[in-house]
Amino acid sequence: MPSPSAPVATLLGGVDRAAFAAALAQRLRASGVPVSLTAMAAFTDALALAPPERVRPLYWLARLTLVDRHQDLEAFDRVFETAFGDALLPVDPHARRHGQETDAGSPEALTPVPGEGAGAETTAGLPWHTLPRVSAAADDDTAGRALPELLPSAMARIADTPFDELDAAELAAVGRWLERSAHRWPTRRSRRLDVAPTGHRVALRETIAASRRTGWEPMELQHYRRVRRPLTVTLLCDVSQSMQSYATAYLHLMRVFARTRHAETFAFSTSLTRLTPVLAQQSAAAAISQAEEQVVDRYGGTHLAASLRELLASRHGNLLRGGVLVIASDGWDSDEPRALAAAMVRAGRRARRVVWLNPRAGAAGFEPLVGSMAAALPYCDAFLPAHTLRELPAVFDAIAGDPVSSRG
Repeated sequence: MPSPSAPVATLLGGVDRAAFAAALAQRLRASGVPVSLTAMAAFTDALALAPPERVRPLYWLARLTLVDRHQDLEAFDRVFETAFGDALLPVDPHARRHGQETDAGSPEALTPVPGEGAGAETTAGLPWHTLPRVSAAADDDTAGRALPELLPSAMARIADTPFDELDAAELAAVGRWLERSAHRWPTRRSRRLDVAPTGHRVALRETIAASRRTGWEPMELQHYRRVRRPLTVTLLCDVSQSMQSYATAYLHLMRVFARTRHAETFAFSTSLTRLTPVLAQQSAAAAISQAEEQVVDRYGGTHLAASLRELLASRHGNLLRGGVLVIASDGWDSDEPRALAAAMVRAGRRARRVVWLNPRAGAAGFEPLVGSMAAALPYCDAFLPAHTLRELPAVFDAIAGDPVSSRG
């Protein structure tokens, strides 16, 4: 029996929800059921918010979002039963009174119904399939038996794959996903006030000014709220030999922040190299390629403590004041742990928040026993593995969220 913490397998796990919704809507339109783009979007959102574990919840999600006329229910039931009729008993909501429901996780749970009877013209595979992309010869008798190709989401397929196992094309896809996903930015409260619909303080002057439109009757109170200012983010990426397999993925992460006006990015191995101008280019491929060429000491030794001291002594070290410091390293340092601890103390006094990304922390049974890592850990506000795509949203939350201090 699976453990309580094990994830529950969904009916459409790894399936591209948008392609599934579009294919099912196309079948319904072919049967005379009008399905709008708004309904398709609502069905896609419903699949994301409540992933169905059985066919019966999927039936209700599709029926409530795709059908808005009573006269279309019969055609909808016919199309849905044609695609999922063998998945369980008829899609009648009261079918359990007449028999036993089939487990959705069984291998035969999503077998399409043979093309017989009404709606047989829509039985060419399940709704999330496309036609085969292979073309067989005319005398090949296996052409009719080619299986349709699944269209899973590219990012869902590699979400749990460690970065060191991804190829160049998959890392480029991760970079494109990062550009679309990094929408949150760390902010701080300032002393300035701004008028907003909600707030803790009544804006008397603005309320009186707005009441002129209502004959000096204050129909709606105006409020003040604190204006939030963006924080600066400084990212340091370890590109030594031990981090070689993760360096490219972290360079893509740094590029997302470098393209803003409130971030500085650096790479270090035996020395510190500023990469902000290079990574700020529009072309991701050119930015990563030039960044790897500019770091002349990449894939060598590691001098984390010396590189951090170099950053603190430079003019860019002032950007740490009140900002967020992100260090991506496995903690394998050639410098003394005491030197790194002293540098972390100085960095912690300047930075508002310190986030450490260690890809080795994703391994089962990991413990920060390396001398440098153990010395730096008490001065980190967040310690994250960030070794897969699924772990990266937690990185954005740690950078943008309120500090949860773990400093000794």
